[in-house]
Amino acid sequence: MSAMEVVRNADLTGRVAVVTGGSSGLGLETVRALASSGARVHVPALDPVAARAALSGIGRVDVWPLDLADEASVKAFADAFLERQGRLDILVLNAGIMAQPLFRDPRGREAHFSTNFLGHYQLTALLWPALVAARTSRVVVMSSRGHQISDVDFEDINFVRRPYDKWMAYGQSKTANALFAVALDRRGRGHGVRAFSVHPGMIVTPGIRHLSRSEFDDFDALEADGTPVIDPTMDKKNPEQGAATSVWCATSPALSSSGGVYCENCDIASVQIDSPFGVRPYAIDPERAEILWQMSAMLTGLDIVIT
Repeated sequence: MSAMEVVRNADLTGRVAVVTGGSSGLGLETVRALASSGARVHVPALDPVAARAALSGIGRVDVWPLDLADEASVKAFADAFLERQGRLDILVLNAGIMAQPLFRDPRGREAHFSTNFLGHYQLTALLWPALVAARTSRVVVMSSRGHQISDVDFEDINFVRRPYDKWMAYGQSKTANALFAVALDRRGRGHGVRAFSVHPGMIVTPGIRHLSRSEFDDFDALEADGTPVIDPTMDKKNPEQGAATSVWCATSPALSSSGGVYCENCDIASVQIDSPFGVRPYAIDPERAEILWQMSAMLTGLDIVIT
């Protein structure tokens, strides 16, 4: 199934959406599907000029500057958005990095944790008034099957004491995103705000072209000529197919009474311990979700209080 097929009968006229990382890969297809159904989609991007070029031809789209690893940039975007928009129906936290060499943000925090999770935590907390104002809103957080690589190491999130491993860093950030959806949904459900985490599938996008050919071969991700292998039965999808679950979580009536769940293949995933499919118990554990939330509130100075 593709993202456009998910919204074939959806009417999002009047709805307001924000999609981070919405100018390439999964994010671009998410924007395309939401906008095609009538939503006004705001795309905060690290390079607004390139984003506008990538999104040209798609109606009802606005591009804004945003660097998720920079607290001031996140606040500037949120303030500007709230000044212009009073409500936010759909927030898709799609932007991210994958398996990159060690680098740290200006605060000294490991970049996968900072960009994939903490910047999105800050953004969501700042946009909270608009999410509540929509009365029924959804937050979709991009996790990954990569969460199976690593739980969150609360004692050394920033790889200060342990040796740095790019895959462990990536996996930790994706587990953090799944836990984030659990804790956010707990805070939001009484206000009509529901949260979901998503595994989109294995998709080769420009954002992971820095991986070596041998790393791609480890996943059997490329054909001999270098083009991506597309086989949804083996979880290898193109961007249109990969965006389907995000769009499903953002729009499907089937989830009207659900939240805090990890989804894949346009369905709520089962809890698995050894299978390559499904979600690991630690990634949806409510107690670990609360520990992560409290740590994040301390790190950012931002919180959402349950009322």
